[in-house]
Amino acid sequence: MMNKRIFFVLVVLMSCSLIGIILVQAYYINNSLQNTEKQFNFNVRKALSYVSNIVENEEKEDYLRKFNDLLSNGSINVNDTTAIINIYIKEDNPDTNETVIYRNGILEENYKVSSALFDIGLDSLNVKRILQKRETEIIENNSIDGSKNLSSMLARLSKLNEYTRIALETVYKDKAYLKPIHKRVDVDKINRLLALKLLENDINIGYEIAIYSNDLATKIKTQDFQLNPASTFSVPFFYNENDKSNYRLLVNFPERKKFILSSILTMLILSIVFTLIIVIAYSSALYQLIKQRQISEIKTDFINNMTHEFKTPIATINLALDSIRNPKIIDDKEKVLRYLGMIKEENKRMHAQVENVLRISKLEKHELNIRKARVELNDFVEDAISHVELIIEDRGGHIETHLDAEKSSVLANETHFTNVLVNVLDNAIKYSPKAPKIIVTTELAGNNILVHIKDHGSGMSKAAQKRVFEKFYREHTGNIHNVKGHGLGLAYVKRIVEDHQGHISVESEKEKGSTFTIKLPLIS
Repeated sequence: MMNKRIFFVLVVLMSCSLIGIILVQAYYINNSLQNTEKQFNFNVRKALSYVSNIVENEEKEDYLRKFNDLLSNGSINVNDTTAIINIYIKEDNPDTNETVIYRNGILEENYKVSSALFDIGLDSLNVKRILQKRETEIIENNSIDGSKNLSSMLARLSKLNEYTRIALETVYKDKAYLKPIHKRVDVDKINRLLALKLLENDINIGYEIAIYSNDLATKIKTQDFQLNPASTFSVPFFYNENDKSNYRLLVNFPERKKFILSSILTMLILSIVFTLIIVIAYSSALYQLIKQRQISEIKTDFINNMTHEFKTPIATINLALDSIRNPKIIDDKEKVLRYLGMIKEENKRMHAQVENVLRISKLEKHELNIRKARVELNDFVEDAISHVELIIEDRGGHIETHLDAEKSSVLANETHFTNVLVNVLDNAIKYSPKAPKIIVTTELAGNNILVHIKDHGSGMSKAAQKRVFEKFYREHTGNIHNVKGHGLGLAYVKRIVEDHQGHISVESEKEKGSTFTIKLPLIS
């Protein structure tokens, strides 16, 4: 048998390993959840920034397009033009007797632009435009009158787009900021852009959006939007000319946690299932190990008891035989018969013990053939009592019967069920330290009959009551052999009762006695 210390160490090591596996699995799952949540947050913020930039750029491009349309149509009046810088380059060509003059200039033009462009309620706005003007003049030097003869003039006026855009954007950011936000954006458009961007990142989940100004709600929001700082994402929206923004585009996801959890649901379920399998397998293995140790200990106890119980009858038989062989006794017929009776009783006792072992063995192998017939249980009880009456009387005790059940017809095997009752009665006698006082009653309970066998013996503990019907189990009472038996009788009783579709139970209290109750179904 495995050393107790080694067994304990192995159990501790296996338990620690299992706990470690579970903790690692929990850490991995938690880490996966955190990573998934971080990725979700990143994708949402990226989508919000994308939508914010798209909406802002589209508004800006729309204003620039309107401005260029007004400029092209001549709807914008030039108040004055100021040359910021002019560069002149003169080049004489003696071969052709011509002078080429290049001029490149940067001009600033001031405009009065109608405020209708920005819809802010003012009469007009001053807008500056930066232009580049390039000219090429070719002059013939041999003119008759000596004056410069302009043979050709190539002139182009082009816009400095970058400078123009910067100037207009400054005005746009400053003046458009005065316009109410609900006139600048369309919630449906924001919804559409955001949904498409989220789908690109495999985020298919319901959401609510809103635009807040200085932490106050605006008219731009979906119906069910609720501000929740813990689960709401936001980005700045519509920067002014100082690159500051009072507006924020917000979005929250009511089912965010469920979505994040669902993304790793398959892995989570598999992890839990496999972990449970490991835990169950380990628990079962540990239970079997402990059970085997208990059985091993019980079997050792059983062998010790059987050895003791066989040793006593054998010793008695040997002493009786030695006595009979004594010349002084062999002629004494009365003493010889007495010793022969002792030998017979001890032999019967050993035979009964062997039979109990064989019966249990056959029951476990399902080889015990139990044929049942209609019998009267009250008659069985009386027959069983007759088997133990002499023992009870020999110990100075008595047995009391109250067979009050009016109906007692059951389907049972006469031999085996008689053994059941005898075993329970014998158990009551063995565990009565003083003169046995036993009460046997029968009563009806619906379609069942109950047999109560009550003693006033030593009783048993709560733990013993749970295990009293286990094979080889005996409650220790200080001296292991102070009560004869090997823990097979009640195990046999339980198996036979259950084979009769019945049930047996026990109620007991230390030093006050025990009551065994057998329940069998009645037949009509």
